[in-house]
Amino acid sequence: MIRHCVFVKYRAEVARAERDAIYASLELLIPKIPGMLSVEFGPNVSPEGLGKGFDEGFFVEFNDANARDAYLVDPDHQAIGARIVGLAEGGVDGILVFDLDIG
Repeated sequence: MIRHCVFVKYRAEVARAERDAIYASLELLIPKIPGMLSVEFGPNVSPEGLGKGFDEGFFVEFNDANARDAYLVDPDHQAIGARIVGLAEGGVDGILVFDLDIG
C-alpha cells in the first residue's frame, strides 16, 4: 500500500470554501482511479511547532505504486494539482509531497 502525503502552505487569502472544494474534487477521483482507496485531509494540529508553515495537508491511500502512478498522470488529478500550486505560498515551493510504502 502507498500513502501519498501532501502538505500545503496556502496563501493567507485562500478561503476555507476553496480549500474544501479542492478536497471534494480529490474525493471524486476515488471511483475513477482503480486502486485509489481513500482521501483524508485537514489542518496541521501538531503542538510541536515544527510544521514549517505547512498548515494543511491530505493523504491519499493506494493499493500499490501502479495505482498511485495512474493517479499522478490522470488529467483530473493534474488539474487539481495545478489549482493547488496556484493557491500555495510560492507555488510549488509551498507544497511538500512524500510517499510512504506502508506494505
